[in-house]
Amino acid sequence: QVQLVESGGGLVQPGGSLTLSCTASGSIFIIYAMRWYRQAPGEQRELVAAATSANTTNYADSVKGRFTISRDNAKNTVYLQMNSLKPEDTAVYYCNAVVRPRAGSPSYNYWGQGTQVTVSS
Repeated sequence: QVQLVESGGGLVQPGGSLTLSCTASGSIFIIYAMRWYRQAPGEQRELVAAATSANTTNYADSVKGRFTISRDNAKNTVYLQMNSLKPEDTAVYYCNAVVRPRAGSPSYNYWGQGTQVTVSS
């Protein structure tokens, strides 16, 4: 089994910054993509940013130039640096990872429990 644990959410004023982190633990042979999603009340979950194991990244248009995703593969950890935060960034942020638990096994999609980010004055 693989667990993803997120941290770093909280309340921040518009224009402020936060850094989220997500660490994977458990039975891990290799982690492929690691992603951040978010879900605002009444909205569908949306992809915010993704990073491959080779650190190729992509971003939602709404966060380009403001958010940066990065990985520390040695620590099985992905980060999301969020700058110039706006009220519309308010959401629960979820970590997602595609993991092969053992050599020769299939890969599976895992989710963290989510961390709340609130941008408000």
